[in-house]
Amino acid sequence: MPFIRKLFSFARALALAPAPLVAALFVVAAAPVAAADDFPSKPIRFVVPFPPGSGTDTSARYFGRKLQELTGQPVVVENKPGANGFIAVKTVLTAPADGYTVFVGSNSTLAVNVALFKSLPYDPVTDLAPLTMMMRSPALLIVPAASEYKTLTELVAGAKAKPDALNYGAGSAGYQLMAELFNDAAKVQTHHVPFKGAGEAAIAVVAGTVNMAFAEITSVQELAKAGKVHALAVAADKRVPAMPSVPTASEAGLPGFTAYTWVGAMVSSKTPKAETDKLATLLTRIEKMPETREFYERIGAEVMQGGPEEMRSFQAAEIQLWKRIAVKANVEQQ
Repeated sequence: MPFIRKLFSFARALALAPAPLVAALFVVAAAPVAAADDFPSKPIRFVVPFPPGSGTDTSARYFGRKLQELTGQPVVVENKPGANGFIAVKTVLTAPADGYTVFVGSNSTLAVNVALFKSLPYDPVTDLAPLTMMMRSPALLIVPAASEYKTLTELVAGAKAKPDALNYGAGSAGYQLMAELFNDAAKVQTHHVPFKGAGEAAIAVVAGTVNMAFAEITSVQELAKAGKVHALAVAADKRVPAMPSVPTASEAGLPGFTAYTWVGAMVSSKTPKAETDKLATLLTRIEKMPETREFYERIGAEVMQGGPEEMRSFQAAEIQLWKRIAVKANVEQQ
């Protein structure tokens, strides 16, 4: 029969062929299957552009723990704060593009930096490939516990009475633009004091070295509950269940003012499609778990639904949004 004769001829040819050639043929044939089926087969790194305790760090550790449970492979979270996230992004882009180094970034590194800098050492759209969205969290406006400003109305009045006298701490580009958006909405002028992360900015508020700060509610709610800072308002369209006594900015006297941070995961765009797709599937599976929604609700945030396509569309919209805000608030590019 023709098929049997061809099979016999092929087997005879293999038997006569040099051993290295036969081995190479089998390696090439098996490689794509191994890459798709065995990944991940070693520890994975989650690189975070902020210090421990930030909302981005909290998301990285939660998703890392769940990913380890799903795959049996360790997930190590590496915090690389500073330089507006440039250090962390460089760490990811200079690592082997094999799917074992994941960037867990926020609106600052993945969208806002585009609005704040004339040129970036990376392109958040072309250099990084989206995996999944993780969470969003409303910003909390905090002041020192001993501040003379006990309400948002009093803070705005004080800023108007003392032009250029008040300052704000910001742990990232995102928080800086939130504060500038606040300046524009309240018709005041306060000055930027940069920090490496939201945690450092919050510590400065506790110490009274800055007048105020916008911070992710997930990272400062315990400080507020302990009375170490005073929360004037949450920049959300409704009150947050984790801090029900804190009014929204609209309720506190600044109608329509909202500001959210968000977190998502990406890899180098040079990562092979098989590994990128596998990671996206695993992380999106975690995103959809009921316990993930419950986890974020407990800390005052909410899970964001969406895989690679949804994240890319959302990122593009965010870049345009923060560009418009930067122009409206007359923020000079760095």
